[in-house]
Amino acid sequence: MSRFARFIGFLLFAACGAATQAQEFPNRPVRIIVPWPPGGNVDITARTLAPALGEALGQQVIVDNRAGAGGTIGTAAVAKSAPDGYTLLLGSSGTVTSGPAVFKNLPYDPLKDFVAIGPIQSVAIVLTAAPKAPAQNYAEYAARARANPGQVSVASAGNGSSNHLAIELLMRQANLRLLHVPYKGSGPAITDLLGSQVESMMDQLTASIEHIRNGRLKALAISSKQRSAQLPNVPTFDELGVRGYEAATFTGIFAPAGVPPAVAEKLHVALKKAMANEAVRERYRSMGVEIMDMGQPEFAAYVRADYEKWRSLAREANIVID
Repeated sequence: MSRFARFIGFLLFAACGAATQAQEFPNRPVRIIVPWPPGGNVDITARTLAPALGEALGQQVIVDNRAGAGGTIGTAAVAKSAPDGYTLLLGSSGTVTSGPAVFKNLPYDPLKDFVAIGPIQSVAIVLTAAPKAPAQNYAEYAARARANPGQVSVASAGNGSSNHLAIELLMRQANLRLLHVPYKGSGPAITDLLGSQVESMMDQLTASIEHIRNGRLKALAISSKQRSAQLPNVPTFDELGVRGYEAATFTGIFAPAGVPPAVAEKLHVALKKAMANEAVRERYRSMGVEIMDMGQPEFAAYVRADYEKWRSLAREANIVID
């Protein structure tokens, strides 16, 4: 047999193996890596989705929190995992678009190392104040920040997170100097905020909404174009004079690059089915998020455009994180 014939035979064998793998997928539990601690927006999103996605796939879906380094540890772990569809990333702006726009040395390429399976939701960012914070509204908060430049503390989920960039954007557009306090995820930051150990926080609405509803946190402003239907009394930054201010984050499912197209398609179909589950949709609606509905190519284009938006801001503001 010639070398060419053996080469063709090898290609056919590999193709048959990939096709068999796709037909059998999934035949064991699927793991979703959440690169943040429990309690934040991404974690809540994953745990809301997992049961319905498991039902759609016919296998258990396990949520695995691997936090640290602004979400890059868990994200890099997925990038380096086997591209077989059994290890997925609950990706978000902070780890796939806004974070990579500012981190100088990332252990992964957000656009080349992942396949965008499909979106879940987008959510506005809300500025909240601690129970013992002096400010009762945004006007008082801004006045206090201007009177004490660089002293009013504002927490985020970490350096390079979408919350961090939303803070940078606010400081630029509102002419404020705030003291940014990065945490290792939204959960720990909210804990300190509730204890008034930090004065304020910029965070996804999903992680803060119950504390706002229960009166434990003071909502000062929201980053969306319109007010949230879940918090109709909270004004937008634009209404409050920060014209054109808008910042939102998204979440979605990603697989490592190299995942067989047929496996990616099965995951996309299962995700669509899970997102059609009324219990899931109602839970997300109650969290104040906007459910996203896109095909794979459309979602991939959305991710790329969001990355370019935040990269432009990072360059203009000279934000670089080693």
